[in-house]
Amino acid sequence: MSEQKESSVLFSLKELMNLEEDRIKTEEAQKAAAAAAAEKARVEAERAAREAEELRIRTEEERRRNEERRAREEAARLEAIRQAEIEKARVEAEQKARLEAMAAQQHHERSLAALQQDESKNKLRKLLIGGAVASVLVIGGITIAAVKSSQENEARIAAEAARARELEEANKRLEAQMKESESKMSGLRDQLASAKDEATRLALQKQLEAEQQKQEQLRRGGGGGVRPSGGQPASGGNSKPCTCAPGDPLCSCF
Repeated sequence: MSEQKESSVLFSLKELMNLEEDRIKTEEAQKAAAAAAAEKARVEAERAAREAEELRIRTEEERRRNEERRAREEAARLEAIRQAEIEKARVEAEQKARLEAMAAQQHHERSLAALQQDESKNKLRKLLIGGAVASVLVIGGITIAAVKSSQENEARIAAEAARARELEEANKRLEAQMKESESKMSGLRDQLASAKDEATRLALQKQLEAEQQKQEQLRRGGGGGVRPSGGQPASGGNSKPCTCAPGDPLCSCF
């Protein structure tokens, strides 16, 4: 019995020792993991700081190179402007010298020509006067012809415009007469259709035929009377034959 108790106590102690060893191992593992994490964080921080410093150095170097490039470009631009101004001054000086030389040469030539033209001055004056008179006469003739032609054109245009207005008014009158005749014929047809006795129908039929004849005359003669056969005028044996086109609303032969 005592041996069983002793064995049980030993077993319990052994279990406790195992548990303690497990706890110690777990704590050591946790410490190791924490140390590893801290080391990793330190390494990452150092790497980030190193990369940031390298980026700053590269940025500063790039800025310095850009400033040097801009300075070189500005210097080159100023030098180009200076050279252009020098070239411009040189060209202007050469051009001025050439113009002065040409002016001196022309003055010399004019002086020589003036001496040579003294003898022919009177003859030249006469020729110039004659040419001026001839030019005035030619221009005057052309101006008179142009004015006359313009006046004739204006008169012709005015006559054509008046003729067009007369035709338009005559067409309007003819159209109104045709509408009036159509309305009257329509009314006569309605009355004829509703007539009760033969006498009324005959009277209405005659009126309708007369209105139809009037409308036919309007279509053929533009609203006047019937044109006499053979192209003769309606009155007066000494008048000229009618030459109006058929349907002309302004025909005076009626």
